[in-house]
Amino acid sequence: MTARILMSALLCAALCACTQQIKEEPKGEDQMPNNPFFQEYKTPFDVPPFDRIENRHYLPAFEKAIEMHKKEIAAITGNPGEPTFENTIAALDRSGEPLTRVARTFFGLLSSNTNDEMQKIAKSVAPKLSKHQDDILLNPDLFKRVKAVHQKMDSLDLNAEQKTLLNELYLDFKSGGADLDDQSKQRLREINEQLSLLSLQFRENILKENNKFELVLEKKDLAGLPDRVVEAAAKAAGERGHQGKWVFTLHKPSLIPFLQFSDRRDLREKMFTGYITRGNHGDELDNQENLKKIIALRIEKAKLMGHETYAGFKLERRMAKNPGNVKQLLDQIWKAALPVAQKEAEDLQALIKKEGGDFKLAPWDWWYYAEKLRKAKYDLDEKELRPYFELQNVIDGAFAVATKLYGIKFVERTDLPKYHQDVKTFEVQEQDGSHIGILYTDYFPRASKRGGAWCGGYREQSRRDGKKITPVIVNVGNFTEPTKDQPSLLSFEEVETLFHEFGHALHALLADVTYAASGDNVKVDFVELPSQFMENYAAEPEVLKMYAKHYKTGEPIPDELIEKIEKSRYFNQGFITVEYMAACYLDLDWHLLTNAADIDVHAFEKKSMDAIGLIPEIVVRYKSPYFEHIFSGDYYSAGYYSYIWAQVLDADAFEAFKETSLFDQKTAASFRKNVLSRGGAEDPMVLYKRFRGAEPKIEPLLKRKGMINK
Repeated sequence: MTARILMSALLCAALCACTQQIKEEPKGEDQMPNNPFFQEYKTPFDVPPFDRIENRHYLPAFEKAIEMHKKEIAAITGNPGEPTFENTIAALDRSGEPLTRVARTFFGLLSSNTNDEMQKIAKSVAPKLSKHQDDILLNPDLFKRVKAVHQKMDSLDLNAEQKTLLNELYLDFKSGGADLDDQSKQRLREINEQLSLLSLQFRENILKENNKFELVLEKKDLAGLPDRVVEAAAKAAGERGHQGKWVFTLHKPSLIPFLQFSDRRDLREKMFTGYITRGNHGDELDNQENLKKIIALRIEKAKLMGHETYAGFKLERRMAKNPGNVKQLLDQIWKAALPVAQKEAEDLQALIKKEGGDFKLAPWDWWYYAEKLRKAKYDLDEKELRPYFELQNVIDGAFAVATKLYGIKFVERTDLPKYHQDVKTFEVQEQDGSHIGILYTDYFPRASKRGGAWCGGYREQSRRDGKKITPVIVNVGNFTEPTKDQPSLLSFEEVETLFHEFGHALHALLADVTYAASGDNVKVDFVELPSQFMENYAAEPEVLKMYAKHYKTGEPIPDELIEKIEKSRYFNQGFITVEYMAACYLDLDWHLLTNAADIDVHAFEKKSMDAIGLIPEIVVRYKSPYFEHIFSGDYYSAGYYSYIWAQVLDADAFEAFKETSLFDQKTAASFRKNVLSRGGAEDPMVLYKRFRGAEPKIEPLLKRKGMINK
């Protein structure tokens, strides 16, 4: 486990905190001979033996794996030979495999299938991992060896992947504080430990808020809600002990349909307010002090590293390079998007007036009237679409797209251990049947799973001693659950999310690199390209015909519905873009601060939104006290813009297929070879230009959003 991979594990620690109260200490240490992490797995494809792993195994496994890694690091630094790529850089990449195995399993399950004891373990392990990372990055003897190899890089016979690994690893040490004096190094250790715990606390508070809120309704309160939404609310009420009632929660499959369809404006306001005030109630779950401490520590860390701002520190090693370039990109798109959103608000206000309403459009009205307007303008009703998006059909559709593009196959396996009954397992194969990797899918919400959707990995692809180590990847979501009368029927937004996360999975599954750190460390403003690229296929008429089939009759989606989807593709794009980009500006503003003393969170946020002219009818996608992307982990800090930057890339990349054909084999082969298979093995712009022949243009994105040349 290199320092780069260890930082990925720490990212997981920050992102995966869970909600339950801790009632007991982890059980005593397990004897290592009985610990599955230190035994041969003896599972097909060496997947984790979920059926044998117990909570009591984790803490002793972490402790032993850290000690084993320390010995490997000591062997590297103690090597009497001259530092070389093989005995230093490659050796670092190979080191820490047991720790990688434990960390990936633990933090993966902490996100998707947690329990009280695991939360306790997470709080114990986070500072241990933070210290271990610092012990590596601040090790002067180790840095001396890395630096020695880096200094002679141009004279070494290294391929592109090796040069990238060497340079990135050297920069990891530099940005990790290797050049600091002893006093500064000690302060950096303290900062990193505090940040690891504050990030965990931030996420834990939001998850507790999510699970705590419930809107308990009587039958008279259900006006306007579709039958499937009412049935799901009745099920939620039974699970929460409210028999004979209906319960709505802040989880998206409950929240969004309520805001879309409930005729009760007062209840929509209550739901919406519950959502946007998470972490902001002045109680034990309030996150304002946590985020202020996080920002203050990040500012201090940036200054220790010679930067005026944390944004400058973080962006230096991303595609954007500096805050000015990010701001330029945001301003260019904001200028096009804001007038569209303003026009949309006017249209919704006109609809309110037409229906006899005498109130001003509010944020909790937007979803409701947008759904009405969509139906009026395009005769497109979300309820009309869902029957064609049965979950299994959508999964089959995503698989079929990958098969047509890359010639790969997905074979369901029932012989692999699973961590939950909702999970399905698939072997991914080349066309000739040779093994590529394993994909787990886990798509329904439950109390033991955090919200949202993500792609994770229990093992990343690499090569060791000439042997290919194949990936084990998981796609996780919180999609609409089946009811007693219907299977899981997705909204089109959920369909796009499934395709999105599947794009991430393909990026990991089709990796073809030598070094573990090459495939596992893609720059944040490049990592969303494969996922958002896949989203393009979800709405293509040719693809819809492949997977959108009525769950009762099996009939493919009719042409008239496809035409309605096509005509409505520009609908609400102003809202979608402005809501998201407001969060990009807010993220950047927080991380351009040079002093966090006496910051009032609400005043700061208001100033940020006023500066860009955010209209009052739209609320920033993530208010600061629940902006988990940037405060419950460091990966997206000063980097939330990466989604819109990746949209520039993916729209331009998809244009290559539109210029040829949707499944053009030559173009697909180039995309797989030059983008998907290379991970972080080379500079991302070099990879992109190798595929596309030029840097991306912004026009395809603006065109796709209907903001130019409709």
